[in-house]
Amino acid sequence: MKKLPFAALLLLLCLPSVAGRVVTDTVKSKILSADVPYNVYLPDGFGNDKGQKYPVIYLLHGLSDDYRAWRDKGQMQTVVDELISSGECLPVVIIMPNAGGPDVHNTWNGYFNMPGWSYEDFFFQEFLPTMEKKYQAVGDKEHRAVMGLSMGGGGSTVYCQRHPDMFSSCYAMSPWLDNQNNSVSASDKKDKLYYVSEAVKAHSALLFVEQADEATKEKLRTVKWFFDCGDDDFLFDQSVRMHQLMRDARIHDELRVRNGVHNWEYWHVALRMALPFASRNFGK
Repeated sequence: MKKLPFAALLLLLCLPSVAGRVVTDTVKSKILSADVPYNVYLPDGFGNDKGQKYPVIYLLHGLSDDYRAWRDKGQMQTVVDELISSGECLPVVIIMPNAGGPDVHNTWNGYFNMPGWSYEDFFFQEFLPTMEKKYQAVGDKEHRAVMGLSMGGGGSTVYCQRHPDMFSSCYAMSPWLDNQNNSVSASDKKDKLYYVSEAVKAHSALLFVEQADEATKEKLRTVKWFFDCGDDDFLFDQSVRMHQLMRDARIHDELRVRNGVHNWEYWHVALRMALPFASRNFGK
């Protein structure tokens, strides 16, 4: 029998022993009057046992991207397979909804309700229930997490602020948490970029914590929070300010500052920390 070269054998040993798959589909939305596409990562063996239930992670993309970004630019499938194979992440269903596109001036972007785009209503009333029924989710707070980058990091944070009974953890990467100083879109032209910029301002995650009463703070303490931003990111100050506000409110959170900017190299590494973080907090 021909022997494998040592390098080839080592490569085989290093390959993940499990391999999930990413499936593309659409969900019909009456609220948005559209068929909304999404990608979903299904772990190895999904569907073999119809009685098995899985924790679920909602993985949100950023401004000017769409539901394909995490699969194509973030190479998320490779990361998830490796982490599940190593035991750092539980077998999990990861859902990547569509909330935008590259033509930010003419395509709706954003995770919040705004004139003509009631996305938050769609997400919680239509999308989430449909996904969790279809993909064998456990379907409770303790087994549901949300995470994302930039606009999706801000969306993840606000979703957990406004729906703390729905999520066990939030991992926000380079999050767009506030737009009081118009860090995005200085134009007064009322195109679709204007509306998402105004929506982020209206849904400021920073003001939410700053203005929260004690009852609200207590609910926020039931969520595990992690903010991860590069030291040269143009949104860096927002993550630092969020950490300060959370600390002052006695809401425990993690803040990590690494060398990096607002790009996929940073978020690819962040995902390797985000998935184990969510996994550790399932069931608590």
